[in-house]
Amino acid sequence: MPRLETIVLATDGSPESVPASEQAIDLAIQVDARLLVVSVVASARQPSEAASDEITASDSRDSLSTKAQGIVQRARAAGANATYLVWEGEAGDAIVAAADSENADLIVVGSHGRSGVSRFLIGSVSDFVVRHAHCPVMVVRGKAEATRR
Repeated sequence: MPRLETIVLATDGSPESVPASEQAIDLAIQVDARLLVVSVVASARQPSEAASDEITASDSRDSLSTKAQGIVQRARAAGANATYLVWEGEAGDAIVAAADSENADLIVVGSHGRSGVSRFLIGSVSDFVVRHAHCPVMVVRGKAEATRR
């Protein structure tokens, strides 16, 4: 098996993403890999929305940065080499682009546990990443999803 040098943790900082964060931190420590925490802020859809969306996007970027910094601090306290990035764009595309840009050997994403019609209507970032990533992807189920089985 090839050595894992860079692990990308794709996270939105939500409580449902905690199991994926824990798994990525543990794995990075076990294999002595660099952990890169990636969060994605949605870009403004239309120029006319720019004025009102600038404040929202800035707040969102700040919130994601704060959450990512918290994960990095936990990882470093546990002994991992960790940093973070906040990318702008569509979540799935941005995660794949970040992983490509950073030469990731593995992407870790969480699953929010949607299924059936809900998954079809809402879409699934983890499914997109699995289908489009150029490296292996580990999908970690959330605690609520694991207990429903």
